[in-house]
Amino acid sequence: MGNLISVLNKFKRIQVPAIISSSVLDIENAHKLILPGVGQYAYGMQKLKELGILEILNKKVIEEKTPILGICLGMHLFTKFGYEGEVEGIGWINGETVKFDHNRLGKTLKVPHMGWNSVTTKKDNPLFKGSNAGDMYYFVHGYHVECDDTEDILATTTYGYEFVSCVNKGNIYGTQFHPEKSHKFGFKLIKNFIAL
Repeated sequence: MGNLISVLNKFKRIQVPAIISSSVLDIENAHKLILPGVGQYAYGMQKLKELGILEILNKKVIEEKTPILGICLGMHLFTKFGYEGEVEGIGWINGETVKFDHNRLGKTLKVPHMGWNSVTTKKDNPLFKGSNAGDMYYFVHGYHVECDDTEDILATTTYGYEFVSCVNKGNIYGTQFHPEKSHKFGFKLIKNFIAL
């Protein structure tokens, strides 16, 4: 939902073959997967169910350990539960997707969090190979992930308070920010994902 074409265009620019598909056969044959998304958690889960691809996604990601990158809503759907619609998610990441806490943001910060911000990596990971502390990424979101297992937190960002901006659990990766809209820093991250 939402940002499929912009993600595909990034792959075209770096001359990496990619397709947009909800075909079980295409997903079965994929070497890597990306679950992008802009929109509401409950509607995102509804679409995955309507498309009939949850079973093949679980097979590829959990059984076959195919690398997957969730972007924004895509990362949210990896969690066990989303408060935007109050529905269960895919459940690959032990945690929940929650709304920004207005009480912790203060009076000057607005939701959605929109614009450029940096990330602080919590562990070495090939997804951020060649990245620096000052690299900026583009965010637009009103909800964020809370991980129950701290080892799943790859990076955090501060917007009023520190929140999870990137997750990693084995072959499962997720970014709260949009690498496809983050210019050279996003290109670097996408290339790193391709090289996994």
